[in-house]
Amino acid sequence: MLSVTSSFTPDSELDLLFSPDLISHEVKSQLHADVHVRPLASTDYRRGHLQVLSILTKTEDPGESAWVAHFNSLRALPRTYYTIVMVDKTTDLIAGVGTVFIERKFQRGLSCVGHIEDIAVDPKQQGKKLGLRIIQALINLSENSGAYKTILNCSDKNIPFYEKCGFEKKENEMARYTPERTHSPKL
Repeated sequence: MLSVTSSFTPDSELDLLFSPDLISHEVKSQLHADVHVRPLASTDYRRGHLQVLSILTKTEDPGESAWVAHFNSLRALPRTYYTIVMVDKTTDLIAGVGTVFIERKFQRGLSCVGHIEDIAVDPKQQGKKLGLRIIQALINLSENSGAYKTILNCSDKNIPFYEKCGFEKKENEMARYTPERTHSPKL
């Protein structure tokens, strides 16, 4: 459910997932004047977060209260989930989104790995290099978290884009999908 407003909401008025100071100032300086990058906010359900994600895959709408509860569960794990959004300043709606989560490892001297997920840009906003800026910001967050590498999965058609972002094709992804459940998960 989108709520179109004509005024841009500054970060200081939002309940954010993490401090906006952690987002690369270099990335911020390279954005178009009509776009702002910031952490996901507790009110971004109303700004079209799920609609932008739905360009990737089927995205069910759990309702605003469930979305906010999930936001709060992510925030309860500090230094783990970094979801950023690109906001169109003219509408205060989300134009792009991406996440890096930090996996703590026992290997490499108790290091960590950054996993980039859910990169999506509204088709009406493409051509502004928002995808590139999202990736750059997430890599910066990953590296500043101490990650020794940052990884992602992508479709074959997106390999050239991610190679331009500095990634290299390595190994293979395997997936096993859980059958549809008739009951709630136990954990």
